[in-house]
Amino acid sequence: MTEPSTGAARGRTGSGRKRTEGKKRADKPQDATPQEDAGDGSEEAAIALLTEGTLDVEGRLVVASNATLYCKISTDGAEANCVYKPVAGERPLWDFPNGTLAGREVAAYAVSRAAGWNVVPPTVFRDGPFGPGMCQLWIDCDPDVDTIALSRRADHARLRDMAVFDAVVNNADRKIGHLLPDCDGHLYGCDHGVCFAEEYKLRTVLWQWRGRRLPARAIETLHKLETALDSDPLAAELAGCLTPDEVTATKLRVDLLLKHRVHPYPPEGWPAVPWPPY
Repeated sequence: MTEPSTGAARGRTGSGRKRTEGKKRADKPQDATPQEDAGDGSEEAAIALLTEGTLDVEGRLVVASNATLYCKISTDGAEANCVYKPVAGERPLWDFPNGTLAGREVAAYAVSRAAGWNVVPPTVFRDGPFGPGMCQLWIDCDPDVDTIALSRRADHARLRDMAVFDAVVNNADRKIGHLLPDCDGHLYGCDHGVCFAEEYKLRTVLWQWRGRRLPARAIETLHKLETALDSDPLAAELAGCLTPDEVTATKLRVDLLLKHRVHPYPPEGWPAVPWPPY
């Protein structure tokens, strides 16, 4: 099995991205509220393809810590590239229950979608050639974007959205290589298998807003998410991926963000930045 040779894997340790057409710089100033993505049904089509399509393994991302397979997925009249992470290929971790990382990736997508952040590529849990696991759409990254420089910016609205999202899901591993700026100017993130711990474990390269007041759009989004967490379909989706205590902890993090209305500070007694950070 070979490692895929594609520019999309630059700096990446293992999840999915989609193919895009056209070219628009993703590193332009984004001080203003970002324009919402067009609701053209493409996400629903992607979910249907990921759920029902046939997976053909074409390679493995060898830099990933868990089994991360680069695949082609196809069904009648549609095909795309994706990443498939079977539960059987997950390495045990001391601070997360065995066999739960794929479900956490699906939960991260559900939260991102319900809030309207759209920072996680379409992701499903399904059976595959090596058993059940996570399947996520592949994102082709814009090769002209310097992701190290991007990670340090404080004027990028979508990057700031991602920092708020990470605070909600308690992301313990936001590395530079997990930033996926596509060629249409949209910013995605990947590798959310170590999220949703009950204990505060936020570990990220995006600390540039620590202690600063949340922007108005973040408050509005958090209120929307607060409502969604108490109702279907999000409540049902998270119940199928996380423990009841982890779901409760997620709600509490949203409540705290709305109460204090500031970006969180680094945790005490826990590394604030993942290592290596790339």
